[in-house]
Amino acid sequence: MDETTVQLLCPECAKDWQTSPDELPESKAMFHCPNCHASRRTAEFMRTDRDLQTLKQLG
Repeated sequence: MDETTVQLLCPECAKDWQTSPDELPESKAMFHCPNCHASRRTAEFMRTDRDLQTLKQLG
């Protein structure tokens, strides 16, 4: 079975990557970009609404 991933995009440095929702904090918790260390709510890093919904369901 394929592992579910979500796509992320940093709103400050534009780094894009993907990871498992299990490795992320909940959507309203603070998250830090691994590239520029920008701090925002995890939801703000989700690339699409579908990624956000996946995070909320599985994270």
